[in-house]
Amino acid sequence: MTDASDTAKDWRDTVFLPKTDFPMKAGLAQKEPAILERWARIGLYQKLREARAGRERFILHDGPPYANGDIHMGHAMNKILKDIIVRSQTLMGKDAPYVPGWDCHGLPIEWKVEEAYRAKKLNKDEVPVAQFRAECRAYAEKWVAVQRGEFERLGVMGDWDDPYLTMTYAAEATIVSELLKFAESGQLYRGAKPVMWSPVEKTALAEAEVEYEDIVSTQIDVGFEIIDCPEAPQMAGAIAVIWTTTPWTIPVNQAIAYGSAIDYLVFGHGGKRYMVAEPLLPAFMKRTGIGMESFELLAKGPVLEGATARHPMHHLGGFFAKPRPFLQGDFVTIDAGTGLVHMAPDHGEDDFELCKANGIEPVFAVDAAGMYRPDWAWLGGQGSVINKKFVSPDGPICTDLREAGALIAASEDYAHSYPHSWRSKAKVIFRATPQWFIPMDLGAGEGEAAGDSAERPIVDGNAATLRQVALDAIERTRWVPARAENRIRSMVEGRPDWVISRQRAWGVPIALYVHRETGRYLNDPAVNARIVEAFREGGADAWFTADHQALLGDAHRLADYEPQQDILDVWFDSGCTHVFTVEARFGEGTRANLYVEGSDQHRGWFQSSLLESCGTRGRAPYDAVLTHGFALDDKGRKMSKSLGNVVDPLKIIGESGADILRLWAASTDYFDDVRIGKEVLSTASDAYRKLRNTFRYLLGALDGFDEAERVEPADMPELERYILHRLGMLDTELRAAAGDFEFNRYQRLLTDFAQDELSAFFFDIRKDSLYCDAATDPKRRAYRTVLDTLFHALVRYAAPILCFTAEEVWQARFPDEDGSVHLLEWPELPALPGDRPVGTNWDEVRALRVAVTEAIEPLRREKVIRSSNEAVVTVPTLPLPAKELAETFIVAAVHEGDAVAVTRSDYHKCGRCWRLLPEVTADGELCDRCASVVQ
Repeated sequence: MTDASDTAKDWRDTVFLPKTDFPMKAGLAQKEPAILERWARIGLYQKLREARAGRERFILHDGPPYANGDIHMGHAMNKILKDIIVRSQTLMGKDAPYVPGWDCHGLPIEWKVEEAYRAKKLNKDEVPVAQFRAECRAYAEKWVAVQRGEFERLGVMGDWDDPYLTMTYAAEATIVSELLKFAESGQLYRGAKPVMWSPVEKTALAEAEVEYEDIVSTQIDVGFEIIDCPEAPQMAGAIAVIWTTTPWTIPVNQAIAYGSAIDYLVFGHGGKRYMVAEPLLPAFMKRTGIGMESFELLAKGPVLEGATARHPMHHLGGFFAKPRPFLQGDFVTIDAGTGLVHMAPDHGEDDFELCKANGIEPVFAVDAAGMYRPDWAWLGGQGSVINKKFVSPDGPICTDLREAGALIAASEDYAHSYPHSWRSKAKVIFRATPQWFIPMDLGAGEGEAAGDSAERPIVDGNAATLRQVALDAIERTRWVPARAENRIRSMVEGRPDWVISRQRAWGVPIALYVHRETGRYLNDPAVNARIVEAFREGGADAWFTADHQALLGDAHRLADYEPQQDILDVWFDSGCTHVFTVEARFGEGTRANLYVEGSDQHRGWFQSSLLESCGTRGRAPYDAVLTHGFALDDKGRKMSKSLGNVVDPLKIIGESGADILRLWAASTDYFDDVRIGKEVLSTASDAYRKLRNTFRYLLGALDGFDEAERVEPADMPELERYILHRLGMLDTELRAAAGDFEFNRYQRLLTDFAQDELSAFFFDIRKDSLYCDAATDPKRRAYRTVLDTLFHALVRYAAPILCFTAEEVWQARFPDEDGSVHLLEWPELPALPGDRPVGTNWDEVRALRVAVTEAIEPLRREKVIRSSNEAVVTVPTLPLPAKELAETFIVAAVHEGDAVAVTRSDYHKCGRCWRLLPEVTADGELCDRCASVVQ
């Protein structure tokens, strides 16, 4: 204890305050680019590959975004999540390469090039195909370069110098090779089926290229006069009424479907006789204004077997003069309409199947642009069929039906959901066209239609259909979250045959030769090998400039074969990426450990990859699939320019830094749709500041720490052992969260530990020891030893998410030009002594601490005491010795009593540590400890 002459001294220079140059203000937007430059300079990605060579491999196969336009929030969220997963697997000691990729073919790019043509009033069809394809390639190359820079700015680490592109010659050769595997095994056929078709883009579309919007359509009731009804002759002359919301399909009608279990009513009104389903009569009467003046007949659907009716425009002759048969259809219901469905096999899946089963084929009356072909007897050369005016109640279709006396009712008020192209935003139609298909259920003649009657191959001992193989593969795959399995299973169970052809120019051609007489494609392995080699040398362009006779060789005459000009569906391209990326780089037969994409990819990339791999390898290309939701605005709305609610990730990075965006992505419940806006980002910023301050404290408190200071756990105070125990629990939970790809939980565990276990508890209690104990004091040494352990653990734990900040923290303590926190592995924590390293019930201690803090607060508000150091506390139990409890509660003294109570201490305050202690006889004097330290 000091004498009175020392009471006025300033002891601040004797206190061991934390010392660090690590700034509290992050300045991420300015610092992160320099960190990226350093990683590139030291070759961090390659260093990691060398360091992890020979370790267990973890391959996250990147789903390819389209190379067209700046990245949006969905891109950012997806890439950040992938990077966090790859970095966490790397941290756990695995060799986790990441090869980014791009989808470079197809409509997204071709459409943009066409837009530039249209702006110059040029016609794409008048440009040589080689020139047009070259412009598409250049457009894709431009955006690959732009997006690469934007993805790197997010902190995404990968093989950016050698990404995969679907338009490289090697990739195009692999894609056509995979196509030819389907052809050689008989899993390919050409047929005319209705597919979703965009009249604006003039091509077939995949389901994944379609979005549904609510629209209002024209609904019409049209009468077909019954000519003959063998089972009920009295029906002849009655008008069979059909109802449709696609009036433009009436010119292509070829039959009428009925339901076998439906009761049909024939009744009289205004001198005419009508037939509708009896349960739908009230709705029909309300819609048309036609009432029942007389009852004639009520009979079940089978009475219509063998019946025929006239097309309303039968007077035009030819196609329209042919009687329309009534066909029994299981799909006919009484949910809406009249219970009778007009059949246009060109424009409906049910229509096509039912008509085909009855020998009725499509007539291809509507062309690629949605116009009726010029020679069509009714409305030839007119359209477009998706034009609202064309199909309105006053449009040509309804006008002609009205003049023919067949239009019973028409109104422009039917609200429903309708498919649109997600690129052009225009309505699509179902349109039968000759297309190439991969059958989901080989049978019903498809195998015989496909080339040389090849049998479905036995793949891995499995001779099942592609649908069955895919469903089996789904069951063998890990789906995260688990509910995603049901979604993709239902989609595969119900999906039609895969339409793989597109009528466009920019893509991989369907490199097949079709016999001009038989219609069968050539299935010659030698020819196929020459095709693949030509693609390797000259890319897909080689097909359009090929010497086809040379490719066919001496065994076949070009005069007998027609080279196909359609290109492949880009989903087939992306479905092959596992071949020319995963297998090509990591060995034949290798499959990805994980695919990660948004929930829309259950019908897109997840499924196309699954079907491609199942068709050629008999298994899925992945072990596990993680599905995340969409990024919405802060009100839960889809982002769109028209709403003005787009949140630009590049702007956020420019203002706040990528680590804030990364922390947001990790903190969301990304298995569902997530929200982002100012308030959400503010929450992420607050969490970031807490973590940054934790690291800043650790850096400052560890200033000058060396190995000579280290204390073994067995020699530490119980509080230090308790914190190491809690760190061990955190370590276990973080490993589990990373293994389950639950980085929402991972981030929350890490942030809560830093705030609740450390800043608000451990650091708070031990700051007195850190500042005021002697440098050689065992307690202070133990504390700094634990801080060192915490530092090495936390900086690693944070690195997958806060990749820039963790690097800044690491370099602040260990400035090594060639080193990086990302070269480190998961921390090895010190072993604690015995089965029970902690004897005290620290849950009880912490609960008491909370109660004491709450009891002190009223006295602080009333200014009875200014800090907890001035408090004397009574508690009902002493789980620790009173002196240790006083340190833990940061109070002057603790006594045992009946309940928690607080009074102000009468002790004087030490001039150095500011604690109120009995040995201090006057304010400003030094306590025994401080006196010993300064002396």
